[in-house]
Amino acid sequence: MSERDTFNRHLLHPWAHLPALGEDDSTPVIVRGEGVYIHDEDGNRLLDGPGGMWCMQTGYGRREIADAVAGQIMQLGYSTSFFVINPQETELAQRIASKTPGDLNRVFFTTGGSTAVDSALRLCQLANNIKGMPKRKHILSRENAYHGSTFLSASVTGKERDKTAMDTLRDQVHFLSSPCAFHHDPALSEQALCDLLLQELEDKILELGPQNVMCFIAEPVLASGGVIVPPADYNRRCCELVRKYGIIYIADEVVTAFGRLGYWFASEEVFSTVPDIITFAKGVTSGYLPLGGFAVSDRFMEAISGEKSGGNNFSNGYTWSASPVSCAAALASWDIIERENLLDHVKQTGPYFQQQMRTLLDLPLVSDVRGTGLMAAIEMRLDNEATGEALLEQDYTIGELVDHHCHRFGLLVRPLINVCVMSPPLIITREQIDDMVSALRQALVLAQRDLRVSD
Repeated sequence: MSERDTFNRHLLHPWAHLPALGEDDSTPVIVRGEGVYIHDEDGNRLLDGPGGMWCMQTGYGRREIADAVAGQIMQLGYSTSFFVINPQETELAQRIASKTPGDLNRVFFTTGGSTAVDSALRLCQLANNIKGMPKRKHILSRENAYHGSTFLSASVTGKERDKTAMDTLRDQVHFLSSPCAFHHDPALSEQALCDLLLQELEDKILELGPQNVMCFIAEPVLASGGVIVPPADYNRRCCELVRKYGIIYIADEVVTAFGRLGYWFASEEVFSTVPDIITFAKGVTSGYLPLGGFAVSDRFMEAISGEKSGGNNFSNGYTWSASPVSCAAALASWDIIERENLLDHVKQTGPYFQQQMRTLLDLPLVSDVRGTGLMAAIEMRLDNEATGEALLEQDYTIGELVDHHCHRFGLLVRPLINVCVMSPPLIITREQIDDMVSALRQALVLAQRDLRVSD
């Protein structure tokens, strides 16, 4: 039985399209990776445009990480953080605390981004209950935000096009407009758009009553929602506004941390923001092993610990929280990032990456190109009057076509319906960026031909 036959018979993958369950005939079977490339079962080499899933910071085939993981398995393959401590978690926590902004010095480890967000939200609930503010239950998020797929993290995810018949928490979660200039009135200046979005945020707080709002959770750059870079000063002003009303600010840096924008954490260095909590995952181990977590401020924890704790526990954790093997992978990845100066490489290469991506705007199928650092999105749309379900079906068709053609030209993309997101390994060179953009251009031209789009 072939790999694909076995997949169709036995596996249920994330985001499985149930109408076609067991009938897949096109998803690539990937068998090997090296540097910025992966290889499929037919021997084709593909440049990994999405970098796994925003996570392959140091690239594939890193002997240093493999050796660190193997050595740790032989030294101590498992350790539960429920009642013992391991040296790898303490060293990694210290390194993270040295790079987080402000007084975000306490680190809680989870198994990935979804559990990091879920745990951060549960900590906020606990904190307000301990402080005698049990009515503070409402959560503010944004349209196009992605925060995970556990019940709580999925509930605060604002990607309506991804949601189907699965239940989420609705009464206590409120979505504000996406801070995407492309989807707002083009006549608005960046400053005017920022003012409009801030007014909407304050209006929602006042509508709900500040005493009823627990937190505002926001990615500094909305990643899976289409690499949406908010207006200048938006993140800082949002943080200041919610803090004025005693509302907790959570920065979801699952994608933007560990070098994606050229810094260990982007909140303060890029967006002049010092949140109460920062979540992280993905790039912390360069994708080699599952690990996530959050850093929380000393000020936050001092208000609910010691004599102020009411005797309560933070009753939240996972079997593989602070796994010594995952932490060893993270430390090895960290060493590579420092030794090879990858943060500076991103700062130097990111502008070229953005510039080359924007050359695709001359194609009629491309409606917008946006991004920052080493993350970018190409949004595609036919110039017609389709709406509703017809538009969604059309957009899926566009994404699938571009994905198919990119594979022919040696590039793996990640079409999120009609948006291709790019987040290659941080080690990518200018020559490889040129190859990526060339493959995208050829694929888009063929898709235009298939869709009968004229120049």
